[in-house]
Amino acid sequence: MNTFVKCRTIVSGVGIGKALITVEPINFLSMIDLQKGIIVNRHHELFGRCIKGAVLVFPGAIGSSVGAYAIYSMKVNGVAPTAIICSNKADITTASGCAISSIPLVDTPDVKSFLAIKSGMEVKVDADNNLVCLTNRTV
Repeated sequence: MNTFVKCRTIVSGVGIGKALITVEPINFLSMIDLQKGIIVNRHHELFGRCIKGAVLVFPGAIGSSVGAYAIYSMKVNGVAPTAIICSNKADITTASGCAISSIPLVDTPDVKSFLAIKSGMEVKVDADNNLVCLTNRTV
């Protein structure tokens, strides 16, 4: 049975992948290897994890607005997430980076349903319809 989470669309499109969840913000410019898509900051809870092909679920970006170009670099290098879900209101760095990279972005998901998302779960972000679909299976 699928679970549907209502959300707000920031950048349209559809992205499918396994959920990669963190409660910590990410500095796209300094915390990620832009060639490999791997979190390189030893103090981040996703240290060593790859965001390539994942649906990244996080509160938002920190650091310089140049982080938007870091997101674009990951897209060009083929290591970007397929979609991003901001658990809070999307910040300008994430929104700009997703917009120039054509990465679907949603934010402010319905809290009650949102808590059902677990890392590794297959997630479809349908930003065109303000929905996140959870298939309740891991990939």
